[in-house]
Amino acid sequence: MLETKNLILDKAKYSDWKGMYEHVWRRPEAAKYMMWNVTASERDAKVRIQKTIEFQKSHDTYLVYEKADGKPIGFAGVEKVEPFAYQEAGICLGPLAYQEVGICLGPDYVRRGFGTQIVVCLMQYCRNAFGAKEFIYSSRDENLASVKLARSLGFTLILAKPEIDRRDGHHYHMLRYRMEL
Repeated sequence: MLETKNLILDKAKYSDWKGMYEHVWRRPEAAKYMMWNVTASERDAKVRIQKTIEFQKSHDTYLVYEKADGKPIGFAGVEKVEPFAYQEAGICLGPLAYQEVGICLGPDYVRRGFGTQIVVCLMQYCRNAFGAKEFIYSSRDENLASVKLARSLGFTLILAKPEIDRRDGHHYHMLRYRMEL
């Protein structure tokens, strides 16, 4: 479990299906800049939470809970970056680099400083738990709030890679930012 001023990041429980469905998974605004599709029904949400629980057993990913009432309001996670991961772009990362692997908050929970709390928490976690020396943060160029967050925390843009959203075919740039820890 990880903790910030207003949030707790912890592994999912089956009972979280309803909150995740209501606050995140059924909300098109939450999926807009992500790589997943909206969950269409409560039945599908129950299946999705089971898959999430299984995935979290072998990955460093968490649901995000609002500390005040314990509601699940999003998800976040990290992974180790292999040193060769960005070589094709001419970027050399050290052996102790970690990256976020998706941060998502339900639309009712954005613009409250929670994104900043999550990113700072994940960076501290990687530094303290793994001895990470570098942290990579990614955002679509069209996600202006996320780009603003990266800049406000002092990240340096290292890559802007053209991508195509597999869900609807629209073009965007995936921005990769780096910060030394």
